[in-house]
Amino acid sequence: MHKNKHLQHIIGFVLLAAASPAIHAQSDGNISFPAKPIRIVVAFAPGGSLDLISRMISPKFSEYLGQQVIIDNRPGASGNIGSELVARATPDGYTLLNVTLPFVVNPHLVARAPYHPANDFAAIGMICVSPSLVTVHPSVPVHNINDLLALARARPGQINYASAGIGTNPHIAGELFNHLGKAKLVAVHFKGGGPGLIAAMSGEVSATFTNIAETSGFVRARKLRAIAVTSPRRSPAFPELATVAESGLPGYEFVTWFGPLAPAKTPPRVITLLNDNLRKTLTTPEVAKLFSERGLDIVTSTPEEFAAHVKKESERWGGVVRERGMRAE
Repeated sequence: MHKNKHLQHIIGFVLLAAASPAIHAQSDGNISFPAKPIRIVVAFAPGGSLDLISRMISPKFSEYLGQQVIIDNRPGASGNIGSELVARATPDGYTLLNVTLPFVVNPHLVARAPYHPANDFAAIGMICVSPSLVTVHPSVPVHNINDLLALARARPGQINYASAGIGTNPHIAGELFNHLGKAKLVAVHFKGGGPGLIAAMSGEVSATFTNIAETSGFVRARKLRAIAVTSPRRSPAFPELATVAESGLPGYEFVTWFGPLAPAKTPPRVITLLNDNLRKTLTTPEVAKLFSERGLDIVTSTPEEFAAHVKKESERWGGVVRERGMRAE
């Protein structure tokens, strides 16, 4: 009788192990991945696009991985602080970094960047691409791009816009507007897109070039007035909103991307497992709907494809930085 009970316990444990995502996910001998919570570092303050997108995927990502996925905001130095933290983390898959454009721009802006985008990280996969919205505070007498250009040219150096930091998406989008529009909007740098949006809604700054995901709710609540979208085509989330190019500034286009990385030398089996579960997360109907409502276009990729994209973007924006003589202040 005692032997039968012992046998039942063993059988029960084997069945439980087979059903458990954490144990079934990946095993080398007695070591399983993931065996504890996974941390995704966001190198900017809460409320920005990276923070929002990370939190949009974390519940389902946690479910598929069988472990909690924790979002850890580490703002500062336009993303350099959080990026360096992950570059130096143990390469075991438990500390990841979700990145966007500043990740590849920053090393070209500063004399001694604390990380190398390719050498210090292993790509996991892309999450999505998305445009930004050009918005103004409701009190600003601007309703389209031509209005903003006219105001900026009439008052050079007097109209400001919110930036999430030097070399961040809003900063690059705003400076591209200045370059092509021969305007002089002034960037006011905050510690992330969230604080920048708060400043815009309070009227502290006049305009923003912030990601559509983080901005769309405030536009619909009429706390900000959207005057254009930065993509080459109109966004399904705001079909009535003209692009910057079609509404006064031909040739303007700004679309960014998002995706997680792990420290270099993270085992390939761990990268593969994370990529597989990220893809599953992004293709679930509820997650797809969430992204679509916020104007985000989901893009799934292999780790190799995302690594190639990061390298290409680093080369592209490195050329832009050198051509225009841009440096961090």
